[in-house]
Amino acid sequence: MHFFPEFDNKIVLVTGAAQGIGKALVDALLPSGARVVATDIQFTDNFSPAENNAGNYFPVYLDVTDVNAVNELVANIEQQLGPIEYLASVAGILHMNSLLETTDQQWHHSFAVNATGSFNLCRAVARRMQLRQRGAVVAVSSNAASTPRTNMGAYAASKAALSQMIKCLGLELAQHNIRCNLVSPGSTDTQMQRQLWSDETGPAQVIKGSLESYRLGIPLKKIATPETIVHSILFLLSDKAAHITLENILVDGGATLGL
Repeated sequence: MHFFPEFDNKIVLVTGAAQGIGKALVDALLPSGARVVATDIQFTDNFSPAENNAGNYFPVYLDVTDVNAVNELVANIEQQLGPIEYLASVAGILHMNSLLETTDQQWHHSFAVNATGSFNLCRAVARRMQLRQRGAVVAVSSNAASTPRTNMGAYAASKAALSQMIKCLGLELAQHNIRCNLVSPGSTDTQMQRQLWSDETGPAQVIKGSLESYRLGIPLKKIATPETIVHSILFLLSDKAAHITLENILVDGGATLGL
């Protein structure tokens, strides 16, 4: 059953699609009939729809920090497949370190992927959406964008930049019938989250929280699955959210008390 029939035969561009939330989003979109261009640095294929034998699924290598590659891919998609109606900016990275020990490379890489990479995509796609006077954009931020975290300063700062950029974009594009929103997960069972766990007690420690690191636990007493986050992304992209823009949905089980 297609719960979101508006995606049928429409082109959706998804970044960070090889694993975690991005992959779960692709898996949810395909049964709705969407034509999904799934990008990630883990993929190896170039964009060649004529050679694609997987129907509506187009896995493509893309480094979102390469503005020329982003512009070229967006142009090729529009020329060879058709208009990009929906953009989901999911690609992100996490460098763990105290700010005083954060290297220049870690700082710049965090912003290059988490903020500038999304800007590169949004600018290229939304310029075309503006000409058509329609479209929807959702970017995956983080609850760390609004809550200080020890040893996550570069990540939190870059996600805060992303969040404000998307809201400004939404304000500028509202008159063109283009909606721009954010989904901000908390702890989610992805590879990024698992790298923070030292042993099998990791999930329990996250749920409990840590007074030493000034981190609250999770009131709902569970860690999110990628699919849980995807439900909110799909909603914000869909016509069910037709009057929602500049919004940020926290999906963190109450971990930041709605802040």
